[in-house]
Amino acid sequence: ELDSRDEKQLLELALEEKETLGKKINMLCRKLFQLLVPKEKYDRSHVILEVTAGRTTGGDICQQFTKEMFEMYQNYADYKHWTFDIVNYTPAEIGGLHHAAAHISGDDVYRHLKYEGGTHRVQRIPEMGLSSRMQRIHTGTMSVIVLPQPEEVDIKVDPKDLRIDTFRAKGAGGQHVNKTDSAVRLVHLPTGLAVECQQERSQQLNKEIALRTLRAKLYQQIIEKQLSQEQSARKLQLGTRAQSERIRTYNFTQDRVTDHRISYDARNIKEILSGKEALDKLINRLLEFAEIEAVTEYLGNLQALEGGGC
Repeated sequence: ELDSRDEKQLLELALEEKETLGKKINMLCRKLFQLLVPKEKYDRSHVILEVTAGRTTGGDICQQFTKEMFEMYQNYADYKHWTFDIVNYTPAEIGGLHHAAAHISGDDVYRHLKYEGGTHRVQRIPEMGLSSRMQRIHTGTMSVIVLPQPEEVDIKVDPKDLRIDTFRAKGAGGQHVNKTDSAVRLVHLPTGLAVECQQERSQQLNKEIALRTLRAKLYQQIIEKQLSQEQSARKLQLGTRAQSERIRTYNFTQDRVTDHRISYDARNIKEILSGKEALDKLINRLLEFAEIEAVTEYLGNLQALEGGGC
């Protein structure tokens, strides 16, 4: 509505300044929001990530999907500049994966991966067999477990409580595979916990890695107890603590990934499984949702305390 040329220039400057200030306000609000979010004890920890194939009438689709998921997290670790060390790898006969575990270290690894724990469902037409010819969709599952692993795990394991088995490694690993009994399985007799490692050529190195993983799992029992005591009734947290709960569906026929906890749909499964920007976007959506819930609960508790004081 301004008529003079000077006034129009002034308006342009004012609008430009308004946009700049708006960005600063949003940035400061985000920082304030981050300060209000309760910090979780293990967010900065390294993790042990395990994947296990489920069961299905579709034959090998679970094993194949488990392999794709493990490779997705390996690619994501590379995308985030983390270190991804495979601890155990048990392939299936027809190219898939029964079970695998990896130690992932880097900045804020547990913070980013803690909501990946749970049951992941796949819906796809098998690439071979009768179902592929009939274009029948099969449903299968695989599970992910994410264990925080603080750098110093102060858990002592009595050697008398261990049973040590050695066997030949399976799968990719170099010329030593299937030639020497370098792989190690440790069984903790008091708890029944068992861990395997076939990462290294040396049996002694594999034993040391397996022992470290066992100590982490024993420590995890303590962590789980602490988490259950601190855990609130927030929907998202309940979802991550229940490993049997279906958290995400990968529908290949519709090229869609759905996270059921936040009702979020993402297209292009291949981009998600590539473990890069698309997966990072999904994980950040989960983090933002969890942070909003955490702040909402924090403010609600604060208001209740103030109301009780009055």
